[in-house]
Amino acid sequence: MLFGRQAPRVLVYEHPVDMRKSFDGLHAIASQVSQEDALSGLLFLFVNRSKTIMKILFWDRTGWCVVAKRLERGRFEVSKTFLKTPRIRATF
Repeated sequence: MLFGRQAPRVLVYEHPVDMRKSFDGLHAIASQVSQEDALSGLLFLFVNRSKTIMKILFWDRTGWCVVAKRLERGRFEVSKTFLKTPRIRATF
């Protein structure tokens, strides 16, 4: 199992991110804005300006992982309430 028995905590970066960034660039953003230990199993979620691409950065005990999702239609809906309720929706 990737995350064990507990659901991982998700931290959402509120500003659009250049999706050309990968491991080091996303980790730099996460380190600058979060007081949390980036190696503790947190998921850092980033979305581009048009909200069609999402990347998730996390540490899996052996290295950084980046998971990406691109919508062909629609947009991701990420709101500040997402921080309280870990959910993300794609609107079409």
